[in-house]
Amino acid sequence: MKVQNRQQLLLILAIAAVALLLGDWFVWTPLARVWTARAARIAKLRTEIHDGALLQQRSQYIRNRWTDMQGETLLKNPSLAEQQLFKAIDGWAADSGAEISAITPQWKNDQDDYSTLDCRLETAGDINAVNRFLYNLERAPLAVQVESLELAARDNNGQQFTLNVQISGLMLNLKKP
Repeated sequence: MKVQNRQQLLLILAIAAVALLLGDWFVWTPLARVWTARAARIAKLRTEIHDGALLQQRSQYIRNRWTDMQGETLLKNPSLAEQQLFKAIDGWAADSGAEISAITPQWKNDQDDYSTLDCRLETAGDINAVNRFLYNLERAPLAVQVESLELAARDNNGQQFTLNVQISGLMLNLKKP
């Protein structure tokens, strides 16, 4: 093979190698990235469609549950809501045998669509009364949450206890659409 032909062949091979390298950098790699991103987006959309279909199937249950939950909140009038919560507290105490020594209510209106009535309760009784009071509080069909709890013995024998509980009651301020 002549030197001239060999140089032309090497030049063609070098140009082809550079063209392949540039093709890889500017065509193949970006297309592979786009293809991978598109496949991930399609997978995400399929998951969202599946989740949406499940929500549609459960929509009536979810709406009924939301209606039930709204019915468990405190009344929209703040004074009636306080009365409602105090009546519930009195019922829990009467059922359990615990004695309420103090109730300190305080309204918090941090949001437009809901308010909370925070109450600090001081109760006393034996372990069964305190236990039953907490059980009644937790199982009540009222939107009340225990924020903090402190239990202390009142006597040396551990027969009488003091229970300090911080609870929050929920009042929704939702507007009807």
